Amino acid sequence: MKSLIKKLCFISSLFLASVLNAQIEVKVNTLFAPIGIYNIAVEKPITNKISLQAEAFVSPWKSFSGRHLQMYVGTVEGRYYFKENMKKWYVGTYVSMAAFNLQKWNYWHDKRVLDENGHPEVLPDGSFRVTGRYQKGIAFIFGISGGYHFTINDRWGLDLYAGIGTTQSFYKGYFKDNNQRYEGATKFNKSGELIPTRGGLMLTYKIK
Repeated sequence: MKSLIKKLCFISSLFLASVLNAQIEVKVNTLFAPIGIYNIAVEKPITNKISLQAEAFVSPWKSFSGRHLQMYVGTVEGRYYFKENMKKWYVGTYVSMAAFNLQKWNYWHDKRVLDENGHPEVLPDGSFRVTGRYQKGIAFIFGISGGYHFTINDRWGLDLYAGIGTTQSFYKGYFKDNNQRYEGATKFNKSGELIPTRGGLMLTYKIK
């Protein structure tokens, strides 16, 4: 499944770039690149106010500050510009598919492990077992977005944007110290959340 998601990310990043019979815009997220997380996109006009964007988000970190942070996300977004394409304010809607191996924000801190009776597990040396937890799985995201496209000159610009959506996840949870399941589900856990799922400041370049 992870290899499939990687392929989808790659395809989504190149899909619009392969259509060279009209102006397109390529982008890179300046907020994530300095820490080795790659977020690239290609946007293509459909009409004078509507565009289609394909985007790939790749976080390759097996460990980042001691936490799991691997994510592979492919996104397709439709945008409506109030003035004209790639200028000033816009709104959009998007769909994403993701594969992940990470620690959710509420699992960042190591905690004591409890036994089946609710008591702290004791290690052979007499200390309590303390470890982190991480999650592996896939997610489907549907959301709405908005932003502002700044024009620097006829080729360069900046795209400031954010998005919020419903995230439907299917995952398994594991202890970090032995990679065994920490929850009682026999197959996958399921969760649904309404959370911010996209955002950044893209440096853009038009290919004419």
